[in-house]
Amino acid sequence: MSRIGKLPISLPKGVKIDVSKGNFVTVKGPKGELSQQFDADMEIAVGEADIEIKRPTDSQRHRAMHGLSRALLSNMVEGVSNGFVKEMEVVGVGYRVSNTGQLLELILGFSHPIMFYLPPEVKVETKTEKGKNPLIRLECHDKQLLGQIAAKIRSFRKPEPYKGKGIKFVGEQIRRKAGKTAGK
Repeated sequence: MSRIGKLPISLPKGVKIDVSKGNFVTVKGPKGELSQQFDADMEIAVGEADIEIKRPTDSQRHRAMHGLSRALLSNMVEGVSNGFVKEMEVVGVGYRVSNTGQLLELILGFSHPIMFYLPPEVKVETKTEKGKNPLIRLECHDKQLLGQIAAKIRSFRKPEPYKGKGIKFVGEQIRRKAGKTAGK
């Protein structure tokens, strides 16, 4: 039995779940609403205070889908009740970041600023304090969308290993390399 798949998912107060024909699941909560189609073979049993996912057989495919389905459903419940947050740090001299509503403006040492428009589901907040690196704070109820947006922003200027300049996640350790050494 899958260690992840057999764990029940507890339903917080204010979260409603609806499983329709063909395992199309809709989860509604205070932060928003998420829908996803799950594998038709999985049995999703909704109880009073928890949800359980069961698999029909022990085949390789069903074992793989069991843990995946449970993790996706757990992330949906967590997202609509609490939401997810990612914080990113912009490291580098002259690197700046600001936002106007959903439009994120990044100045990363290129000849032009990068303008990135975020989807309406993602809330963005930028913070710039003197003597500290600028921060980008992303908040969303959809974990997959949040990770995709954060990865896209990071791809504009990945942290380089020599000086550590670029966009990195808060708490991320950058593997540093030694620079050139004097010849003689």
